Amino acid sequence: MSHWPIGVFTSIDAGLGVHLDVVQDLKIPTVQVHAPHGASRTPQAAKDFLAKTKAAGIEVTCVFGGFDGESYASIPITAETVGLVPEGTRAARLKEMKEISDFAKLLGVEAIGLHIGFVPADRKSAAYKGVLDCTRDLLDHAAKNGQRIHLETGQETADHLLEFFHDVERKNLAINFDPANMILYGNGNPIEALMKVGEFVKSVHCKDAKWAAEAVRGKEWGSEVALGDGDVNIELYLRVLKSFGYTGPLTIEREIAHDRTQQKKDIGQAVSLLETLKKRIG
Repeated sequence: MSHWPIGVFTSIDAGLGVHLDVVQDLKIPTVQVHAPHGASRTPQAAKDFLAKTKAAGIEVTCVFGGFDGESYASIPITAETVGLVPEGTRAARLKEMKEISDFAKLLGVEAIGLHIGFVPADRKSAAYKGVLDCTRDLLDHAAKNGQRIHLETGQETADHLLEFFHDVERKNLAINFDPANMILYGNGNPIEALMKVGEFVKSVHCKDAKWAAEAVRGKEWGSEVALGDGDVNIELYLRVLKSFGYTGPLTIEREIAHDRTQQKKDIGQAVSLLETLKKRIG
């Protein structure tokens, strides 16, 4: 794989065809994929998907898990419903993540990503210990498949994320750094956060956002915008990634699937910006 190949986030269930025109038109060589639902996590589905990606000259670099019942309607609802933190759904979701790990192995992918959820703040609490035990269980399963688990940033501050990594005590835990999420959730300046956690960053999203008003920051969403139009400072973001020796994919994520025309336009803008910055930064 070349230095900083461009990537895009896509979905197996939706079919690679949904994004294939964008991926091929813009000559994007890598994708992260959202795992399919259970009925589609079969050896044949993996074989078929790999055939499509191979024909398109695309490499799958990370498989992301997600769950029924998750909602990003508001920050409080996200905290209640997303990831492995909610206790009522934890066991079933852990089982599903293990199945996704096994499916990713069929795809030959060594990185599994997810939003773990809002890790409890009190490191001595039973709630925190429960998330810790669940995470270790998943990491041990992934290790048997030769995989790392990449936690996507945003729902914790960089400092709390580092505390969690320290407490988990597993070498195959890594970070999928999404700078926009730090802004969207109001959990800290993304560049400062990256400088703290950079040693653990094994995959990234290239996404941009604008801060919510200071009075409601962390309580109400910031707003996602096209790459280069927000408050991340994409050039500085790439320069800091370079300082940590990160050479992996720059995976564009633009979460406006309801507007395919604008999505394609914004992804094109992102590719152009990233290619320009790659040449400038070297």
